[in-house]
Amino acid sequence: MLKLKALVIAAGVAIAATIPAKADQLQDILSAGQIRVGVLLDVAPWGFNDENGEPAGLDIEVAQLLASDLGVDLELVQVTGPNRIPSLLADKVDVLIAALGATPERAQQVAFSQPYAAVELGVYGPADMEKAETPDQLAGQSIAVAKGTTLDLWLTENAPDANLIRFEDVPSVLSAYMAGQATSFAENSAIVAEAAQDNPDAEMELKFLIRQSPAHIAVRQGEPDFLRWLDTFLFANRLNGKLPELQEKWFNVKQENLPRI
Repeated sequence: MLKLKALVIAAGVAIAATIPAKADQLQDILSAGQIRVGVLLDVAPWGFNDENGEPAGLDIEVAQLLASDLGVDLELVQVTGPNRIPSLLADKVDVLIAALGATPERAQQVAFSQPYAAVELGVYGPADMEKAETPDQLAGQSIAVAKGTTLDLWLTENAPDANLIRFEDVPSVLSAYMAGQATSFAENSAIVAEAAQDNPDAEMELKFLIRQSPAHIAVRQGEPDFLRWLDTFLFANRLNGKLPELQEKWFNVKQENLPRI
């Protein structure tokens, strides 16, 4: 019996030795000494190029803080709204810090950290546009929206009778609204505040509040160690005040208690 048990154990060791070790993205990043972070550079104040052509914004500073806490070099990789998740899945970036909201549909493709910031999503329009209390009151309204965003998905499902005019990116949405191609537009409160400051003559009043929208860091699925580290990174930088300071700096609002996944 003892001899048989020894044979079974030996066989188990031999089988285990033939199974390749699972890759660990966190250790890969630490070993490489570099992290590739996908960011948006066309949606101030989340991410944009400043007057010197240098990346700036909340997401840029969160990415810098992330690389600093990891002790690795930072490589910023510009992504767009529609290609954020495809870029991550294609291994063009290690992680997304790109104003990304968590949805059940997206969670089938990527894994989300706890939130690092939050804004409000809504439909905005001119002063003489009637406010809506329910989504059905948006019926017939032409609403400019960035394709594939949380706003696009929400309005498609909840306001099917609205006339959604989809654009590739946020600047196109804002330009279309200000050019009169749409009577309203859907965006988050941080982007609207920045746009209103840059275009003081444009009327951008909140006409329908959709909901609060937290932003999350996203990684590829199957990386529990990396995801756990990211949540610890966010936890520590909430406690030390760095994340709340960044939200107040870029959004001009204090960070309240953020919801958790």
